[in-house]
Amino acid sequence: MSNKLKGKLGENIAKSFLEKRGFKILDSNFRYSRYGEIDIIASKKDVIYFVEVKYRTTKTFGMPYEAITKSKLEKIIASAHFYMANCSKSYSSYKISAVSILNDDITFIENVLS
Repeated sequence: MSNKLKGKLGENIAKSFLEKRGFKILDSNFRYSRYGEIDIIASKKDVIYFVEVKYRTTKTFGMPYEAITKSKLEKIIASAHFYMANCSKSYSSYKISAVSILNDDITFIENVLS
């Protein structure tokens, strides 16, 4: 399976996981120029979540969420700020989150910055 297909599969699993937990999916694969991409943008109550999805089939290179680098976080934050500045709805707060998928083990990290 190609990396692109794995990425799509991981995102679909993550969307389903979030929806089952009461999240509303607002957007996916949101691109902010060349500066970054947000895999999933979701909301729950009055909070908007910018979600990075990491999917792996083995722990050979560690847990999936461990692949979220400082550089990647900076790009997600810049993209999130751009999205919120251009969004017609205002939210009480935002969170940079992650869904880490290792086979059937799914972990939701609500706020990767804390």
